[in-house]
Amino acid sequence: MGLFATLLCLGTVLSSSHRVFSLGSLCSAPLNGGAAAPGDPYWLETIKHQGTSAFNPNPSSYQVFRNVKDFGATGNGVTDDTAAINSAMSAGGRCGTGTCPSSTVTPAIVYFPQGTYLVSSAINTYYYTQMIGDARNPPTLLASPNFSGFAVIDADPYIPNGYGAQWFVNQDNFYRSVRNLIIDLRQIPASTSAIGLHWQVSQATSLINVVVEMSTASGNNQQGMFMENGSGGFMGDIVFNGGSKYGIQVGNQQFTVRNLTVSNANIAVSGIWNWGFTFQGVTINNCQVGFDLTTGGTNQSTQSVGSEAIIDAVVTNTPIFVRTSTASNGKLGGSLVLNNIKLNNVPTAVGVNNGPTVLAGGTTAITSWGQGNVFSGTSGTPTFTQGNIVSASKPSSLLDSSGRIFGKSHPQYANYAANQFISVKSQGAAGDGHTDDTAAIQNVFNQYAGCRIIFFDAGTYYITNTISIPAGTQIVGEAWSVILAGGSAFQNQNSPQVAVQAGTAGSTGLMEISDMILSTAGPAPGAILLEWNVHDPSGQQGAAGLWDTHIRLGGAAGTNMQASQCPSGSVNTNCQAAFLGIHLTSGSSAYFEGTWVWTADHDLDAGNSAQISVFTGRGVLSQSAGPVWLIGTASEHAALYQYNLAGAQNHWIGFVQTETPYYQPVPAAPAPYSSTSAYSDPSFSSSINMAWGMWVQNSYSIILFGAGFYSFFQNYVQTCLNTWSCQSQIFNIDSSSTITVYSLSTVGVTYQLSVSQSGVVNESSNQDGFQETLTVWSR
Repeated sequence: MGLFATLLCLGTVLSSSHRVFSLGSLCSAPLNGGAAAPGDPYWLETIKHQGTSAFNPNPSSYQVFRNVKDFGATGNGVTDDTAAINSAMSAGGRCGTGTCPSSTVTPAIVYFPQGTYLVSSAINTYYYTQMIGDARNPPTLLASPNFSGFAVIDADPYIPNGYGAQWFVNQDNFYRSVRNLIIDLRQIPASTSAIGLHWQVSQATSLINVVVEMSTASGNNQQGMFMENGSGGFMGDIVFNGGSKYGIQVGNQQFTVRNLTVSNANIAVSGIWNWGFTFQGVTINNCQVGFDLTTGGTNQSTQSVGSEAIIDAVVTNTPIFVRTSTASNGKLGGSLVLNNIKLNNVPTAVGVNNGPTVLAGGTTAITSWGQGNVFSGTSGTPTFTQGNIVSASKPSSLLDSSGRIFGKSHPQYANYAANQFISVKSQGAAGDGHTDDTAAIQNVFNQYAGCRIIFFDAGTYYITNTISIPAGTQIVGEAWSVILAGGSAFQNQNSPQVAVQAGTAGSTGLMEISDMILSTAGPAPGAILLEWNVHDPSGQQGAAGLWDTHIRLGGAAGTNMQASQCPSGSVNTNCQAAFLGIHLTSGSSAYFEGTWVWTADHDLDAGNSAQISVFTGRGVLSQSAGPVWLIGTASEHAALYQYNLAGAQNHWIGFVQTETPYYQPVPAAPAPYSSTSAYSDPSFSSSINMAWGMWVQNSYSIILFGAGFYSFFQNYVQTCLNTWSCQSQIFNIDSSSTITVYSLSTVGVTYQLSVSQSGVVNESSNQDGFQETLTVWSR
């Protein structure tokens, strides 16, 4: 069975192996698995497409779903399909070419039916694009022998004669995904430089089920991926075969990579620079070097790889697993964490380029090993370590049957037929951003939950009261369909109201939500965007989760909280966007992959990325007893905290990223909200007056495996970065919680980690580039 078939079968088993515990009123039987016939195309190709962009200037005529064959592509492997594909990509006045920094009003799915698409130059991807291939029979993008371009798929093209200028600002290159595609470089002469993906992206981005085939000829000049900058991001279930240069070559502030396979490359992963990367599930076969890391930079001008955290790797027939460019010489110069690594015929586990072996390999296992500064308890004194480090006890509920951290692929329902889906628009929802769709959407759930997959056609669905989603529901959006909560029900922060409720308290069953955005039309200071109550059925891990689903508050058309209403520096009560982003209640479990909870710091639809002042009370509150997996998640710019673990247990978190609001301390936290014990809020004082990146209280069996907590501003001014004083404390753990912290990087913060609101780990001990990095903290 091929790799794609294996992944898709696994996804089908995980998606359909459990039964629904309650059914909609029009259901005669539960959805018992896919009904697609062997020769059927993927359901996304044949389902009726009636999606719209609600706030596009011409919503009735703008086309969201684009089948490349409708634009003239043949997919026969002979005809040059480049022009047709790029036409499908760009039609409709979309955002790109360097003249538009961002836009939410020109979304698109560029769909590739089964076939082989010959391309002779780059496919330049526009903002807010999902490139999706037939998940049943993944199509191939075949680079022609005369291919000319930076990469086959280019997420941030360089402008010709632009002196390094690109289409997008790399840190703001949001909302894009590539899925179910094979990129084949092997017709390009081996001596010619060739890249499969140029993937310089930021948050709310994903690569899913992508394979890059490269030459295996000696000395070939091909590589699977190049990423030189950005602020990501998640990628998973990706495969790179061949390449005499690199499988992937990556530099980005932070990224999470799950289930990466590289075979027969010279270097599997080349790390240029980062503040922190987490690799979860890595397979390397027959390469010369597994991870080749540029290290040694300890300030901004010499930035290199700051933090590399690798867990659950299997490396075979590869002389060197990890190679750093410089020796540590007994001090921090790039942090490294290795956990549950299995080596098969790998003579050197960790070494230095043209230098000594740091950790011998062989055919062996590495339980928990690190290189960097280690801390414990309330001691702020680092111990530089190049050896075994604390191995966190992993709750069995977080592990798969092989003892690895559990992972679940983005549900794509490859084996399901189009008639197993129900469209909310076909059932009366308007999705026009103005019509109240509350009743229509609720009716769909009440009638079809458990026997149909609920398809939210592209659009913006305005709701004025709580939508309750029963346990047993599967939801799929189209180019990030939006549920927009507004009206009087959400306007009282003293009486918060849930916008979307996933399961009721104590409910158990399936809950899969993918490709959706939850948002508000301001003011909505009392809105809780998502209350997550549902729990996995016993023995069925990851049955309840979010994939490529985000919270976006302000900064977009339809929110009433853009640059004209909420200019930076203003404190406008009409710009209060939400009480809380996501609440995981005590009885819930959750698998969240790639979720971004963003209170906008700039206007995506202003045309100039103007800064704005929008206010949200809280980011993510987890009171769940678990299991909870937060994989490649981020929460930014909430007033009190970005993550609050209050009475939480059995959590796997990595990589996690936060930013403190740019406006603070004007007003100072918690303003314009108030702390309330009902939601386990932290307290603030004159000395602690900015939002916490993470606040941990009465929580147990928590593993944090890669984190970036950043504070870039004080009242929109960045001079504080020069003295690491934008914020005094950002990550607090109370005196009783049990949490093990690996690979924590901070920016602009004096104390990286505090215990009971008393600073413990000072940044001065851990300067590691623009960021500061501690390798391990434990009790």
